[in-house]
Amino acid sequence: MKQKKKWLSIPLIVLMLLVFSTMTVLGAEDAEEYVPALYGTIWSLVPPLVAILLALITKEVYSSLFVGIVVGALFYSGGAFERCVNHVLSGGIIAVLSDSYNVGILVFLVILGSIVALMNKAGGSAAFGQWASQRIKTRVGAQLVTILLGCLIFIDDYFNCLTVGSVMRPVTDKHNVSRAKLAYLIDATAAPICIIAPISSWAAAVSGFVEGEDGFSIFIRAIPYNFYALLTIVMMVTLVLLKMDYGPMARHEENAANGDLFTTGKKLYDNVEQAAVNAKGKVYDLVFPVIMLIICCVIGMIYTGEFFSGASFVEAFSNSDASVGLAMGSIFAIIFTIIFFSARRVLSFRDCMACIPDGFKAMVPAILILTFAWSLKGMTDSLGAKVYVYEIMNQSAKGLQIFLPAIIFLVGCGLAFATGTSWGTFGILIPIVVNAFQKTDPSLMIIAISACMAGAVCGDHCSPISDTTIMSSAGAQCEHVNHVSTQIPYAITAAAVSFVTYIIAGALQKAAGIGWAALPVGIILMVAVLVGIKILTRKRADV
Repeated sequence: MKQKKKWLSIPLIVLMLLVFSTMTVLGAEDAEEYVPALYGTIWSLVPPLVAILLALITKEVYSSLFVGIVVGALFYSGGAFERCVNHVLSGGIIAVLSDSYNVGILVFLVILGSIVALMNKAGGSAAFGQWASQRIKTRVGAQLVTILLGCLIFIDDYFNCLTVGSVMRPVTDKHNVSRAKLAYLIDATAAPICIIAPISSWAAAVSGFVEGEDGFSIFIRAIPYNFYALLTIVMMVTLVLLKMDYGPMARHEENAANGDLFTTGKKLYDNVEQAAVNAKGKVYDLVFPVIMLIICCVIGMIYTGEFFSGASFVEAFSNSDASVGLAMGSIFAIIFTIIFFSARRVLSFRDCMACIPDGFKAMVPAILILTFAWSLKGMTDSLGAKVYVYEIMNQSAKGLQIFLPAIIFLVGCGLAFATGTSWGTFGILIPIVVNAFQKTDPSLMIIAISACMAGAVCGDHCSPISDTTIMSSAGAQCEHVNHVSTQIPYAITAAAVSFVTYIIAGALQKAAGIGWAALPVGIILMVAVLVGIKILTRKRADV
């Protein structure tokens, strides 16, 4: 009887193996051929919009982003539970955490957080704050120095956000500048500076999207027409000099003047903020790590661009891999920093090692938000958001004429806001513009490419799910939703003036070939708008 059962079990096992192998093959074919019913439709933009609206309404970003991811997975799966769960994990969170570029950025984040913890533990940040407070006497001065430092660190926006934040926090805190205002100044000098800097990771990305042309040359020619980036810088300086704020930012600045820098009733990153001050700390304990970080990251980026294999400096930046370069540079920077602090005996080796997990813990909020934001972008990609926007723009681009730059700017704003990515927006819009105007109107093509870049930066600037926005919150150690809600009115103001300036540029280019003349007009208009807002807000306050 036992022998009979044994023989019966053999065909059953074979049958089960055949069934499972068939299911695996069918599953693989289904994974290859499956296209969601909502692919390439307007519904592909709904998940990020859901996440953004929930974040602004509930003031809670983690759950809002996760709900957006789930909505995207539901749209993708057509309501099928198993496929939905698999897509949230395999197509979302696991996929973005296994992407080599994303991992490189996370490594850079963790190491940079550890370097900041080392500087704090060594007393470098406190010493710099004391030194700067003796020389920077006013709130205006503290904000202008923040802007200047942000303009000087133009290599990469991630690097800009976190470095400027760690250096300037002690200074702005001394002068009661709110963390929301610091986050805005950081954010507004990160992407806007990188997008007009020829030697940056952004220049490399944009150059790569311009097929059939000298991408780097076009990037240089497009700088004077990148109105949003240029006008944002003008706006920051004007706001600081006029000593004015409006919208939610005004309340944050008022509270900061009374000693509440956060307007939340609690401090973030308490483990870093409450570290004991090291009496041995000197100003160069902050300056040395920052300089090492800059040097090592620049070398890391040009190394990935094959500078040491014969490529020129500009070519190396154009071909660089920012993720690998920043991760590599930060690793060398933290090694040099540990050696420096140990040699100075300001920190023991054991204390240096203890700062590494402290830095990681300080970056957990940013890492979590970034992971969810990347996953949400994965949902929009799987739903064909790029295809939807491409088809709309490709059908209408040739008939836009003088309004092309302004309309391209708006489309770029909307797409970057919804998806939280500037580079993805470049990749969609720039090839469309090049194909439509490469042979018919090359001069207008330059303005339109600038509008693509400006719109992408604007939408990225406003979006709560943008990695640069998240990094700015982390750099300023500001509540993320507070940063977003206070920044949006400022970004919209700059966007409105930029939109009008692009209309003027298109008209001037068509009429007289002097589209560049729109920039001074836009600067005057920007200053006039801010002066008008100041007058209106003062009148309302008096009433």
